[in-house]
Amino acid sequence: MRLVLACLALAGLAACEAGNQVADALARERAKAVVNTVVAQRLPGVNAAPITDCIIDAASAREIVQIASASVTGVTPEVAQQVIGIAQRPEAVQCIAQNSLILLGG
Repeated sequence: MRLVLACLALAGLAACEAGNQVADALARERAKAVVNTVVAQRLPGVNAAPITDCIIDAASAREIVQIASASVTGVTPEVAQQVIGIAQRPEAVQCIAQNSLILLGG
């Protein structure tokens, strides 16, 4: 009986993990759409996708959820400022610089 309960518990944990991964992926995709909009507005004519990826990678899980919510409510000045703040973090700046060199053929 204990073995059955242990198996059920492990199956439940696996299902929770899979659900968390799906939720994380969905939040990241929605946040990327918001960040891409902010970057495109601030840097018209620039391929925003690599910059967006750097900003998302530098954001915390909480920030990603906050930014993702703007995909429903709309991008406010506060959300845009949050995106800019994340973009100014050293890891984001380094990533953006590296991606810019690659895009320029360097």
